[in-house]
Amino acid sequence: YMPSFPESHFITANNLTFHIQDWGCTGDQVIMLHGLASNCNIWNLVAPILSNKYHIFTIDQRGHGLSEKPEHGYDFATVTADLHEIIKRLRIERPLIVGHSWGADVALEFAVNYPKIARGLCFVDGGMIQPAARYKNLEEARDSMAPPNFLGVSMDSFRARVRSRNANLGLGPESDTVSLSNFEILSDNTIRPRLTRENHLRIIDALWDHEPPELYPKVDCPVLILPARRLGNPESLDRDARRLISVNRAINLLPKGKAVWLEDSIHDVPIQSPELVSDTLNSHLSNGFFG
Repeated sequence: YMPSFPESHFITANNLTFHIQDWGCTGDQVIMLHGLASNCNIWNLVAPILSNKYHIFTIDQRGHGLSEKPEHGYDFATVTADLHEIIKRLRIERPLIVGHSWGADVALEFAVNYPKIARGLCFVDGGMIQPAARYKNLEEARDSMAPPNFLGVSMDSFRARVRSRNANLGLGPESDTVSLSNFEILSDNTIRPRLTRENHLRIIDALWDHEPPELYPKVDCPVLILPARRLGNPESLDRDARRLISVNRAINLLPKGKAVWLEDSIHDVPIQSPELVSDTLNSHLSNGFFG
C-alpha cells in the first residue's frame, strides 16, 4: 500500500502553527526535516517509497513552507524545542530523524539537547555546516550565504530558470514543482520566498555559533551520514574535498557513526536520486544499524 499523497495537518507546538505531512502506514516512525529555505516537499519523492514500510512524517520548520513565520526563534535551542513539542504532540516514539542540509544540523542539535528520544539520525548531505570554520567573520558568512533577491521576478521566468537548471542536472519535472513550492505567487504573478530574507539571515546567524565537531561526541544514538558527491566533476572538486574532511572528522568523533557516499549526486539528492536515498536508509533500518 503506497499513499501517493500524504495527509496535511496543522498543529500547534511551542506557540506556533506547524504544517505536517503524514504519509500514513504503520511501522517504525521516521521524521524528515528539510534544509534552509526549503520545505517538506523536498521529501515528496523519497517518502512514498519508504512509506511502504515506515510511518513517515515530513515537517515544515519554523519560517518555512506553510508553517508560521515569526521574526524570532531561529536559534537552534528554539528550533529543536519546536521539534521536541511536535514529537510530543504527534505522540511519536523513538523516531529515526532524517535531515537534509541544515535540517541535518537541526537533527544533530536536537539529539544533543534531547538525548534518548531519537532512535537514530540520518544526515543527507548535511549535519556539518560550520560557517565559522570557513569565513573570516559573520559579515562575510552573511554575505556569502544570503539568498538571491527574487523580488519582482516573474513566475514564468523563474520556472524557466528552474527547468533549464534542473534539466542540466538530469532532474525530472517533479523537481520543478518542489523548487516552486518554496515561493508564494503574488497577484502580479511575481514570486516571493516563503522564508523571508530576514529569517534566512537569522538562521545564518544561528549557524555561526554552531560547532558540529563539539556536538558529535555527545550524540547518544547511531548516525548514518549520506554525503553527496560527483567525483571527477570539476565544478564540485573543492566542495567534495571539504566534504571528505568533514565526513572523516564526524566519523572519528561520533560514538556510532557510519558514512555511505551517495555517488554522482548533487546537494538536492532527495529529488535527484530518491531511490538511492530510500534504499540506503531502508537497508540500514532493516539491518539493525539503528538498533
